[in-house]
Amino acid sequence: MSTAPAAVVVADAPGVDLSPFAGLLAQADLIIAADGGARYLLARDILPHVAIGDFDSLEPHLLDQLHQAGVEVLRHSVHKDETDLELALLTAIDRGATCVHVLAALGGRPDQHLANLQLLTHPSLAQADVRLLHREWEVFAVRRHARIYGLSGEIISLLPMTEAVTGIVTEGLYYPLRSETLRLGPARGVSNRLIDAEAQVFVDSGILLCMHEHRVPADAEGHTSAAPQA
Repeated sequence: MSTAPAAVVVADAPGVDLSPFAGLLAQADLIIAADGGARYLLARDILPHVAIGDFDSLEPHLLDQLHQAGVEVLRHSVHKDETDLELALLTAIDRGATCVHVLAALGGRPDQHLANLQLLTHPSLAQADVRLLHREWEVFAVRRHARIYGLSGEIISLLPMTEAVTGIVTEGLYYPLRSETLRLGPARGVSNRLIDAEAQVFVDSGILLCMHEHRVPADAEGHTSAAPQA
């Protein structure tokens, strides 16, 4: 029985160090560089399986290096509607990935940072487990149910990504939610905490963004939060 490939997508936020993610990259079945994200991979002598984007932020000699190494390069117009990261994520899904870790997507320009967070709500990603990893932070969307594993005291923030997220029930968090609604605007869901090694979040409608700060980065110990369930 075949197993769906696990993918790693590398974006192009500035000042990224991929060394903490070496194990994750080594285990990936599919590595996709979103435009300038190829720079970080080549710096570690890692060739992506696919490089995609308009390549307006990748140095020409590095693009040539990808071509010469036989990397599949998918070049798009600079006038495209999608961001390079969006194209990379859609490519991962199109190639069968049901688990996608995204590196180097946060901490850059504020508009791109926000857009990358919003990509987690993309309808085409709804059936996949897509997570942004940034230093100690792991960020993913909760559409119906998610289990969260970590250490007592770790920060869990739950932020609405739709106008209203209704019927939220949490178990294992310091500030419980009991069939409640979070709406865009108020910051009520920020800075909750795990009270044990496991928590659960249930949602009736809408999409929550779960932001989990690990004391030990998620990538260092393997994937520590369970996959959200659609």
